[in-house]
Amino acid sequence: MATRKRRRWLILLGSGIAGFLILLAIVMASSDSETVVVTIDTVGRRTITQTVSATGAIRPELEVKVSSEASGEIVALLVNEGDTVRRGQLLLRIKPDIAQTQLEQVAAAAKAAHMAMQVAQVEWERASAELQRIMELYRRGAASQQELDQARALHDQAFGRYKAAAADYERARASVRQAQLQLSRTALYAPIDGVVTSLSVKVGEKVVGTTQMQGTELLRIADLSRMLAVVEVNEYDITLVKLGDSADISIDALPDRTFRGIVQEIAHSPKVGRAGTQDEVVNFAVTIRLLDIDPRLRPGMSCNAEIRTETRHNVLAVPLQAVTVRLDERDSTRRGRPPTVVFVHDRGRARMVQVETGISDRNYIEIRRGLAEGTEVISGSFLAITRLLRDGTPVRIDRSESTAAR
Repeated sequence: MATRKRRRWLILLGSGIAGFLILLAIVMASSDSETVVVTIDTVGRRTITQTVSATGAIRPELEVKVSSEASGEIVALLVNEGDTVRRGQLLLRIKPDIAQTQLEQVAAAAKAAHMAMQVAQVEWERASAELQRIMELYRRGAASQQELDQARALHDQAFGRYKAAAADYERARASVRQAQLQLSRTALYAPIDGVVTSLSVKVGEKVVGTTQMQGTELLRIADLSRMLAVVEVNEYDITLVKLGDSADISIDALPDRTFRGIVQEIAHSPKVGRAGTQDEVVNFAVTIRLLDIDPRLRPGMSCNAEIRTETRHNVLAVPLQAVTVRLDERDSTRRGRPPTVVFVHDRGRARMVQVETGISDRNYIEIRRGLAEGTEVISGSFLAITRLLRDGTPVRIDRSESTAAR
């Protein structure tokens, strides 16, 4: 009987121990399932340079569009696209027949006007001599007042005709100068030193002059010794860019080199893309002068610019991915913009700390307030920081990932 009681007691004891072990395993499994694996980093001091990225194209600082003021047929083209030219060099000639004919016409008119002026001058001189003779007779009493007045009137009329003829002659001479200038414009010369970057015409083509209309663009000359990068910065970053900011420019066609530049101009008028749609984009043009010159540069090459807008030395910083925006679950009534927070590793648990941030670069962000140097912050994973972690969540550190991150 005693043996049976003892056996029953042992069975109950074993069942209790087994149940306890099963319960302990369930609790431990539940606890492990709530633990989040994370990587950590340490708050340290760094130099952070804030940059703004933008894309655009290379442009010459000085580019001249050459058009003709004379209309006609191109009879000589003395340059090709890509040629280097000097200021004053002859570029092309336009057939001068029309301008030459106009010059001959106005030259003949000027000659006739000159002859008419000479005739008027002779008549004026003769009237002057007659007036002098009548005045002398009048003083002697040999001529009447009426004869004197008539002589003076004839003199004045002759003088007026001479002045009118002289004005006609001057007008004719001006027409000659204008025709000579128009004839000279049938020959086009380079206005600057540079390279012919565009040639739009060929020998035999007829062009329209710019005298009374826009005219035909014949070619373009650019000074390739001074180049610009014209990039577009979005409306959120344009307030960070200042005149004089330095920049690094990479050109797609020249991947082996990075060019230095200085911000020279910031547009005030926006460039709006896809206006009136949900995808409307507002950008502002920023002109960067390149400090480095490469003969391989060509206008129109696409480029990317990294504009350094601000640099701060010896500031507290954490990895960029360690900072997130999270509502404080203990204050669900909070309104407005959610606070910026960092999760600190505190004895195996995540502790949410509100921070004030400053500028950032590609990897790190400045911490102005909320953390002390040397504090361990949780820097990964992205899913853990943005979704899984809460204030007090148990964490387990993946040391291999943390070490690799450093």
